[in-house]
Amino acid sequence: MTTDVTIIGAGLGGLTLARVLHVHGIPATVYEAEASPTARAQGGMLDIHDYNGQPALEAAGLLDEFRSLILEGRQAIRILDRDGTVLFDQPDDGTGGRPEVQRGELRQILLDSLPAGTVRWGRKVSSTRALGEGRHEVTFADGSTVVTSLLVGADGAWSRVRPLLSTATPEYTGRSIVETYLFDGDVRHPAAAKAVGGGSLFALAPGKGIQAHRERGSTLHTYVALTEPQDWFAAIDFTDPCAATARITQEFDGWAPELTALITDSDTGPVLRHLYALPIGHRWDRVPGVTLLGDAAHLAAPNGEGANLAMYDGAELGQALAAHPDDIEVALTEYEQAVFPRGTEAATEGTQLHELLFGDDTPHGLISAFIDDEQTP
Repeated sequence: MTTDVTIIGAGLGGLTLARVLHVHGIPATVYEAEASPTARAQGGMLDIHDYNGQPALEAAGLLDEFRSLILEGRQAIRILDRDGTVLFDQPDDGTGGRPEVQRGELRQILLDSLPAGTVRWGRKVSSTRALGEGRHEVTFADGSTVVTSLLVGADGAWSRVRPLLSTATPEYTGRSIVETYLFDGDVRHPAAAKAVGGGSLFALAPGKGIQAHRERGSTLHTYVALTEPQDWFAAIDFTDPCAATARITQEFDGWAPELTALITDSDTGPVLRHLYALPIGHRWDRVPGVTLLGDAAHLAAPNGEGANLAMYDGAELGQALAAHPDDIEVALTEYEQAVFPRGTEAATEGTQLHELLFGDDTPHGLISAFIDDEQTP
């Protein structure tokens, strides 16, 4: 290819694309709004699946580096009743196909695998526009611009590249999460740490739940899910951590103290995150010189697939471009014909998962799903 690839967004998807292109000798530049690799915490644990995330890392030539990050035992799953009774306990026997790693550490191995200067930090996109003949101009917040013949939007839910292809915008799913952290859980929060176990915890009721991961260093990272309109959360002052914590905890009145401690004993202030999704089946007509990957293409409510799909999209796009170096449009068409059904399938399955997690039959429907999965050869 004689055309440099311009990638907007240095998340896992954009970096995987850049790395796969580099493996094939194709130059790329990644523009990222964040000021540096360490400007923001990079989230918690990710389970990297053997059918999409791991093949993407294999295409990137980074499987060995990935395996060095795996936290042993973290595939364990526990489901507790609201009174603390253990309803389901699946240990990690080392044979599962979804090993857990820290998102930030995974991002770092991707960054380290790229030539110096590939990622341009502090370049927040303010707008994009078509110039004709497959060329596009990207304008940054500092007023600078770049013109490219191949633009890839890997810039997440609120993509500035998506409007070149689609009028779709993310909509609120009706559910939000509140994040908390308990550090050094085994020593400082032993009851909560025991409840969480060695991997993931689910304590669920219709419309709400407490989910937690055991991260590196016995950090307990909790996601408190509540099905409420955005106005409900707007009435809570999250700038007052104590008041916000007390209000969220009220929704779990009567639950076991080792579960509510995951909220009340947080070593950080509670962080509110609304969940948004693009319409299931989101797609666009082929527009020369531009495409999307990851959440920019098929944002869905959290279902364990988002990061994996973004990396897989990046790897597939990179391989398509390498296979058709003389015809970008053939490569983009081939890639999009696969990405549309892939995103639709994942979003549909995610909707079904959220019904298992927060529907009227929770947690028993979720338990049945795990048991069925265990019994499937």
